[in-house]
Amino acid sequence: MAAAGGYAERRDRIEAYFDRTAADAWARLTSDAPVGWIRRTVRAGRDEMRRTLLDWLPADLRGRRVLDAGCGTGAFAVEAARRGADVVAVDISPTLVGLARERAAGQGWGGGRVSFRVGDMLDLAHGRFDHVVAMDSLIHYALPDAVRAVAGLAGRADRSVAFTFAPRTPALAAMHAVGRLFPRGDRAPAVEPVAEARLLGSLSVEAGLAGWGQERTRRVARGFYISQAMELVAP
Repeated sequence: MAAAGGYAERRDRIEAYFDRTAADAWARLTSDAPVGWIRRTVRAGRDEMRRTLLDWLPADLRGRRVLDAGCGTGAFAVEAARRGADVVAVDISPTLVGLARERAAGQGWGGGRVSFRVGDMLDLAHGRFDHVVAMDSLIHYALPDAVRAVAGLAGRADRSVAFTFAPRTPALAAMHAVGRLFPRGDRAPAVEPVAEARLLGSLSVEAGLAGWGQERTRRVARGFYISQAMELVAP
C-alpha cells in the first residue's frame, strides 16, 4: 500500500518531530528516569496500554510473525519476542529505531527474533504477519487516512490487527487546549480524536476490511494519557 496525500504529509511531520524535536524527551519518557507528574501519567498509561495489547496476543507466540507498526523505542517488540514471536519492528524515526536496537541489545535481544527497521509501517516489503499491532502510531492521522492505514495493515495480517485511537472525550479536548499554550515549535503533531461510533462506521464501509470483525476494545485513561485499543480479527 503506497503512502500518498494526507497520510504521507502527516507521516513526514511526525518523523521530523520525533527524530529531531522530541527524541531526547521520548527517550527519557520511555525509560525509568525520573520525570514530572504529567509525563509520569503518560508513562503509566503507555505501560498499561502495552500490557493490554500484549494480553490480546496468545501467551505462546512461537511460530507466529508479528509486526510492531510504529515501534518507538521497542518495548512491545521485545516483550513479543520473549513469548517466542518473530517480530518486525518498524518506525519512521531513525533516532528511535537506533535507541530501540540499543535497548534491545542491552536486554539480549540485539538480533534473532527481533528485526528493527526504519521505514513506513505500510510498506509491503515487510511481508505478511499473523498479528499486527499499532500502538499510538495512528492517533495523529485524520480518520480517512487512519482507516486506510488499518486496511493496509489488515491486508498483510492473517489473524488479527490491534491498533489504538484517540477517543473523543471532554478530558482529551481539555488536554489539547492546554497543549496550545506551548510554543508552536515544541508541539507534537496534533492528535486527531474520533468518536468510537464514527470510527466503527468508517471501518465497516472500508473495502479493504470486508469480513473483518471487531473482537474487543479497551480504553486506558491515566492523567494526560487517553487512548483506546481496538482489535479486529480476520474473516
